[in-house]
Amino acid sequence: MTQAALWSAGALLGAWGLDLAFGEPRNAWHPVAWLGRLLAPLGRQVRALAPPAALVSGACVWLLLALGVLLLAALAEAALRALPWWCGVPLLALLLKPAFAWRMLRDEVAAVERAFASGLPAARECVARLVSRDVSAFEAPAVRETAIETLAENLNDSLVAPLFWFAVGGLPGAALYRLANTMDAMWGYRGPWEWAGKWSARADDVLSWIPARITAGLIMIGAPRAEWRRLPRHACGTPSPNGGWPMAAMALRLGVRLGKPGVYCLNPQAPVPDERGVALALAHATRSAWLAIGLAVAACLFIRA
Repeated sequence: MTQAALWSAGALLGAWGLDLAFGEPRNAWHPVAWLGRLLAPLGRQVRALAPPAALVSGACVWLLLALGVLLLAALAEAALRALPWWCGVPLLALLLKPAFAWRMLRDEVAAVERAFASGLPAARECVARLVSRDVSAFEAPAVRETAIETLAENLNDSLVAPLFWFAVGGLPGAALYRLANTMDAMWGYRGPWEWAGKWSARADDVLSWIPARITAGLIMIGAPRAEWRRLPRHACGTPSPNGGWPMAAMALRLGVRLGKPGVYCLNPQAPVPDERGVALALAHATRSAWLAIGLAVAACLFIRA
């Protein structure tokens, strides 16, 4: 086993431990928050341009930031690997941790179900923190559907995909994915953002393609063979080429309907989630998260062996 393999596996396990123990750092110390503060004013300027100029400018901003992130991450990882392992591995884990956010996702989804104890308005308020859609008129089943969809989709975006790209490309790979996903979350919308965010949206689609299908497979482990056969058909029922895979997998695994009004409906013949739905979804997601960590560690050891 090479030193590079052991370093990568050790840093990954260290970052996972930091996430479980402490969750997300404060915004003042979070690289993704720094990126958000940079992207907000840039986005307003790019969005104000005419469509062709907005498309080109959005692509140029993405490429420049991607080059910068890749360079900084590569230099940081190289510098850390020159240190003794007992110093370099923990520091690499510290730099890797902001690339994923499992504990925050798990806790915020769990809070939605706990909020029902204080009434439907409290549950709506909790789920509104997870999505950009208007949930003010949602009844209890729709609140639970939204929470479960968010959990499934972000299991990929917030954990599996950054782990995949760390296994493939080290810290630069994880940092590039986090940049792409953040830019898509901020710029990748229809309407006024259509042209400014088009490159960001497509880049995120490309980088998420394989991880989304891995996430769906992890969720589906233990499901009957018939459910596996149904997965591709249901996964194609959403506008996103990737988001439908983990969401459809969760819908089939739980035996519930998940949907966004007027946009898609996954597993439409199934019942809506009841009060047990969020807890069961969290159980499947937690198992999938641990499996993803195990696979990522194994991949680091194999790729760098």
